[in-house]
Amino acid sequence: MPTINTLVKRLKSYLDDDQIGQVVRAYEFAEHAHEGQYRRTGDPYITHPLAVANILTDMHMDHESLMAAMLHDVIEDTGVSKEQLAEMFSPGVAELVDGVSKIAQIKFESKAEQQAENLRKMMLAMTRDIRVILVKLADRLHNMRTLHSMPAEKRKRIATETLEIYAPIANRLGMYNIRVEYEDLGFNAIYPMRADLISKAVKAARGHRKEILSTLKSSIEHCLEEEGIQARILGREKHLYSIYMKMKEQHKPLNEIMDVYGFRIIVDKVDTCYRVLGAVHNYFTPIPGRFKDYVAIPKANGYQSLHTTLKARSGVPLEIQIRTEEMEAMANNGIAAHWLYKADADGANTPTSTRAQAWMGRLLEMQQKAGNSMEFIENVKVDLFPDEVYVFTPKGEIKELPVGATAVDFAYAVHTKVGNTCVAVRIDGKLAALSTPLESGQTIRIITAPTATPNPSWLNYVITGKARSNIRHFLKHQRREDSVQLGERLLEKALAGYGLTMNDLAIERVIAELAANNYPALDDLLEDIGLGNRLAPLVARKLAGNREETERDPADDRKPLAIRGTEGLLVSYAKCCHPLPGDAVLGHLSAGRGIVVHRDTCKNLLNEMRSNPEKCIALYWDREVAQDFSAGIRIELVNKKGVLATLATAFSELGSNIETITMAEKDATVTVINANVTVRDRIHFARLIKRLRKLENVIRISRLTG
Repeated sequence: MPTINTLVKRLKSYLDDDQIGQVVRAYEFAEHAHEGQYRRTGDPYITHPLAVANILTDMHMDHESLMAAMLHDVIEDTGVSKEQLAEMFSPGVAELVDGVSKIAQIKFESKAEQQAENLRKMMLAMTRDIRVILVKLADRLHNMRTLHSMPAEKRKRIATETLEIYAPIANRLGMYNIRVEYEDLGFNAIYPMRADLISKAVKAARGHRKEILSTLKSSIEHCLEEEGIQARILGREKHLYSIYMKMKEQHKPLNEIMDVYGFRIIVDKVDTCYRVLGAVHNYFTPIPGRFKDYVAIPKANGYQSLHTTLKARSGVPLEIQIRTEEMEAMANNGIAAHWLYKADADGANTPTSTRAQAWMGRLLEMQQKAGNSMEFIENVKVDLFPDEVYVFTPKGEIKELPVGATAVDFAYAVHTKVGNTCVAVRIDGKLAALSTPLESGQTIRIITAPTATPNPSWLNYVITGKARSNIRHFLKHQRREDSVQLGERLLEKALAGYGLTMNDLAIERVIAELAANNYPALDDLLEDIGLGNRLAPLVARKLAGNREETERDPADDRKPLAIRGTEGLLVSYAKCCHPLPGDAVLGHLSAGRGIVVHRDTCKNLLNEMRSNPEKCIALYWDREVAQDFSAGIRIELVNKKGVLATLATAFSELGSNIETITMAEKDATVTVINANVTVRDRIHFARLIKRLRKLENVIRISRLTG
């Protein structure tokens, strides 16, 4: 068990006496604060902060990080405040401790929401000071090492959170060693039997692998000697969790995964990496399509290496990684190598630290756009993808995106404004759908329009956190604007029955109504009316005050509201009856959705009028309706070759698009087509039907109402 004396001996290798003294003082304060507290293992609680400090010492972290490690549970467990810590130690240490501490004494609806808020707090603290996450990663690592003392349910919850959040964060920061330990410990905690079986199988396979590894290593050494290249050659062991995931994802048995032999060749400089690559490709047989150059284009976490897969002369597959000593240090320790290999904390801007800063910038933006902690953490999880595609902007800049990212993800990666206004994309010069998944090496040109806005359907296929959070943020903002405008129109209509407008209302009565219902501002009340959560006639009656019912003209309730087609997200058109401009229509106020427009003959609406008449509202079409609407059409036609192409041409010539289409055979010679098509109004639809009736093979056409 580590003691403060053994820690001090280790610190003497890179800290001065004054800094070590401050670390010892923090230890003594924590020891006193945690006096009488014990961990589930039975050890005094102070052993945990001391173990966390030892993990950070392996990274050569600065004295403030080590002090924060000693004090990281003090605010949460002992009642000492952040201000007291700042006074006793330093504001920097207090900030670090607060960033790592969980949010206490706040009631949350669920454990998941509390965990999400804790993670959000830590992530935001991390964007101010990267050391917060390093202290937290060390804290979580020691908790994972002592997880066996926890009850089974808690053990599984902590291990799952580690695999879903902390291991990907360690990966994003390039900290391979910590990520691997997290994954293996988490795997053992969640699936102990599977982990045990794979572990035993790996040990059993090691015996016969030793001889093959030794032969292959000798072959590589001989190959490099012939070229006069000095290098360190290491055999590469796969860790348990990666073996398990490969078996699961690739549906391969263990022996197939174990049949691949991995080596790492470490050299002095970058040009030697490429010389080694040439040498091994000349000596062994390269497998086509299995070479990756992460030196020229590093991974998103700053990882650099050349990867190639070869076949030895015996037919054994070889996976080889070629890198420099510095790349090796960065690959294993990531952002921590900033402290481990640089004398001062202002060391060089490594690829890892540059990409970590870029990622933290995206985190800040996601935080500003997210509605709540759960949404923020969902976006962060999405953004912690381990695999990337590399695509080019028209100017030749490289953009890293997760595998499966689409043109919309790319547009938001370029700039939020580009994402919000994108309308089309050219991939390698050819027009493509915005939902097209991108592939490495493609050149992407986004086409924008100043008046364009994000489409809600984009959420079905974007995968980056930045794109998702920006689209949601825009739609929320747009939805609020639309609902406030609609709410105002509904309230003005209801007040007209009392001979009033909103400008005539007594300010005191408006303020009293807002206060009674906990609305911070009038817009919040109007938003609720627009969303259908409050009924405008009832609100109008309250705001009109002590006026007698006789002063009110009931006919005003029946005065219809104009539908313009530009109301945005808060007016939708029922899919059960597909209303068109020119149809007689009624509206139904649906809670949270605003007005749903139905044809006045729609059965669903008639049922609603019987059960909730107060939620139904008279509507009429404005003269200037300028948008396309969906209409249902049923066509019976003779089943002949090319008949569908003739139909499609007819639709296109009359300015209509087919949205959806289904076909079924009525009998051997007759086919029935049900389609949803876009039209401007009833007149446009009537012209379309008239034109289709003239087609040679059409038997019968009718409008679908459901």
